[in-house]
This record gives sequence, structure tokens and C-alpha cells, in this order.
Amino acid sequence: MAIWKALSECEREFTDLVIVVDTEQLTPPCGTCRQIIWEYCKDAKITLANLKGQSEEVDIRTLLPKAFDARFLKESHK
Repeated sequence: MAIWKALSECEREFTDLVIVVDTEQLTPPCGTCRQIIWEYCKDAKITLANLKGQSEEVDIRTLLPKAFDARFLKESHK
């Protein structure tokens, strides 16, 4: 939700994303969020954290291997 709000306010420069949850396990972003992160926050540092003080840095390229983007939309001119 925070990314959508930032985009709606014309923000396009993201350097750090932190996902904090009240769970036992660290929770990665859902599939839809991963795609949005890929498209708009590709180079941002992503930190997963919980309220128990655990944290881990992850990379969107690891969370979303073989990501879909504009490269696949180019028309063939044969």
C-alpha cells in the first residue's frame, strides 16, 4: 500500500523498503507487491523484519527470478 501511495504522489525514487510484520517468521512481499517492487523499486534495499527483532535483507532479483517487464513487450519488426 505504501508504494502505491508514493506512486500516486509522483514519487519514483526508492532507496529502502522495509516490510515489518507481527508474525513469528519474516514475511516476504506477496506476488503483486514483488512485481511492483520490480517495476518501480528495482534497486532499493529490501529489509524484512518482525516485531520480535528479527530482520533480513533481501534482493528483489532473488524474490522474483525471471521477472516480467517491458523487455517482453517489444514488437517484432520482421
